[in-house]
Amino acid sequence: MKLRVSVAKQTITVVDSAGTFLREYPVSTAKAGVGEIFGSFQTPRGRHLIRAKIGAGQPENTVFVRRRPTGEVWTPTLFKQFPERDWILTRILWLSGLEPGCNRLGCVDTMRRHVYIHGSPDTAEMGVPGSHGCVRMRNADIVELFDLVPCYSEVDICED
Repeated sequence: MKLRVSVAKQTITVVDSAGTFLREYPVSTAKAGVGEIFGSFQTPRGRHLIRAKIGAGQPENTVFVRRRPTGEVWTPTLFKQFPERDWILTRILWLSGLEPGCNRLGCVDTMRRHVYIHGSPDTAEMGVPGSHGCVRMRNADIVELFDLVPCYSEVDICED
């Protein structure tokens, strides 16, 4: 299984090992654009893999902080209480870079930057950049993708 994130199109495309198209989902990458430097709040480019899958069996809209469920479930009321929160919901696919000096190790390490593919509130707009560096998805889509792809699947993040 291989995933391709297109920053230009704001989509994730999933293909099988033979290259056959399986699915495409709308996403939202970083509002600050693309880049690999720690603290940039940009989406890192290049070849990655899914290092860990987090949240199996959790209810949709489960709130995660530091990759752990908080016990909260996102609602519009909770959103009003914490309007500035970077909402990480439902499932997490934690990415790790595969290219030393580009998106792995040192100040460009995707995994140490805590860059994920994750669910977000239903109110979050897809198809336009808006995240803090991660790849945001609709909750129903991240549940489907989470169940579809195994750990260590390759994820290529491209600008085109």
